[in-house]
Amino acid sequence: MRVSARTQYALRAVAELAATGPGPVPAEKVAAAQNIPRRFLDNILLQLRRAGLIHSQRGPDGGYWLARPPEKITLADVIMVIEGRPEHFRNDDYPGVARPIAHVWSVLREHEETLLSEITIAHITRNAIPGGHGEPVP
Repeated sequence: MRVSARTQYALRAVAELAATGPGPVPAEKVAAAQNIPRRFLDNILLQLRRAGLIHSQRGPDGGYWLARPPEKITLADVIMVIEGRPEHFRNDDYPGVARPIAHVWSVLREHEETLLSEITIAHITRNAIPGGHGEPVP
């Protein structure tokens, strides 16, 4: 699975909002804390706001905050907003004896989607990934 820089920045920004919320967090603070270029972050925050994952408020006391509790936002939610729906492999892309390869890619994608749908932003901010045998995230 390839994860774009944009998606990585979005995940980091959402984690930062979860860790520093619940009130409005200025974009400058998120950018500085996660070393994300500000102009890039502004576009990501706009995309996340339009998708309903975060809220925003203008003004001197303004900023961004999560639209739902971090326990209710999964990595898959954020990735879907930034990357969109993944492509599915068609069997006709793999002719003859290679046809089962499309099924392998499909099963792999299902496993990825399942894992990413189980891990919430709360897991990330608590350094506790499910299935990680209780080991904190480095």
